Amino acid sequence: MALQDKDRIFTNVYGFQPWNLAAARQRGDWDNTKALMERGQDAIIEEIKASGLRGRGGAGFPTGMKWSFMPKESKDGRPSFLVINADESEPGSCKDREIIRHDPHKLIEGALIAGYAMRARAAYIYIRGEYIREAETLFAAVQEAYDAGLIGKNASGSGYDFDVFVHRGAGAYICGEETAMIESLEGKKGQPRLKPPFPAGAGLYGCPTTVNNVESIAVAPTILRRGASWFSSFGRENNKGTKLFQISGHVNRPCVVEEEMSIPFSELIEKHCGGIRGGKDNLLAVIPGGSSVPLVPAAEIWDAPMDFDGLRALGSGLGTAAVIVMDKSTDIVRAISRLSYFYKHESCGQCTPCREGTGWMWRVMERLRTGDADVEEIDMLFNVTKQVEGHTICALGDAAAWPIQGLIRHFRPEIERRIAENARPALSEAAE
Repeated sequence: MALQDKDRIFTNVYGFQPWNLAAARQRGDWDNTKALMERGQDAIIEEIKASGLRGRGGAGFPTGMKWSFMPKESKDGRPSFLVINADESEPGSCKDREIIRHDPHKLIEGALIAGYAMRARAAYIYIRGEYIREAETLFAAVQEAYDAGLIGKNASGSGYDFDVFVHRGAGAYICGEETAMIESLEGKKGQPRLKPPFPAGAGLYGCPTTVNNVESIAVAPTILRRGASWFSSFGRENNKGTKLFQISGHVNRPCVVEEEMSIPFSELIEKHCGGIRGGKDNLLAVIPGGSSVPLVPAAEIWDAPMDFDGLRALGSGLGTAAVIVMDKSTDIVRAISRLSYFYKHESCGQCTPCREGTGWMWRVMERLRTGDADVEEIDMLFNVTKQVEGHTICALGDAAAWPIQGLIRHFRPEIERRIAENARPALSEAAE
């Protein structure tokens, strides 16, 4: 059953109303935030755990559990921090942008609630460099919240001091990785750190830190107001709640829409996007979670539940729920080669398998695209993706390997056809 309007958390995702504080309050934001905080820090974390909320940034780690890793008290005087990942640079992903652009106070109130629950001194919102207008809105919204006494000293009259800082990135995809983001916030080169130590032990400025996605933080106040059981009434077991899906590509109406988790792919597309361009039979493949997850062929995706476990069962993943739809007009090998170029370009160069492997994989993909290769190279490329995957500090190596693995797994005959067709003219010339 599709989500009803009364159950939507993001009621201004299309910007029909202003983003400012007055309008946000009419939508129910900042409604007696002090009372939510008076429930107590541990009670808030328990409620988030009970709701079944999993991180909305791609990995899907249980949010309440992540919050509970933060130390209850500082043994050596170090403060704790919340870092909010608004560096939405995954190709196909644009949901956090809509939250920041049209509903920024949901994020700021969520930052206060989450920060208080984790005993954090401040929140740092790291926003993508290309989000110029969005950053302007966020700066203005944070100032509104300060002016109204909602954050800062004695935030919302709770007796708790909490600051919110907005930091603009400079357009590096790698800074979306949590430890690279922390490095960048500290003014250093955005390169991932080795773990351990994990950020909950030593993160920003060597202090305990939790890094969460914009959507994960923005839904927290609504979950507390409406109850964990309300949120967990949507979606399948272990895949609870509502989710912003961003659907692009060959559909009649691309959109960002809030739906319940586990909605079948077909219902998501037919109800909100007016169906596949050229009809259901024209669907070729779908990348269901942003460019770093493997594609799924049309036959397998059509009835699949759009959630973490349902897509993992198909050898892919929900990721950020950036659904990239490709119809039969798509040159699928070229599409994946273009993604390979993106990962080659965005590799930070710290780890040898990724630094060398992403460029090598892209060059082989280009030859497979034109058919200027031998059939044996398909298996060789697949083997190299396995050498890159899992052998790097962060997941960018995996993100570069998985699209290619998905292509070879599902569209090998198409690659072989190109190689065969490219070989024919050479054979006919030899015969002459």
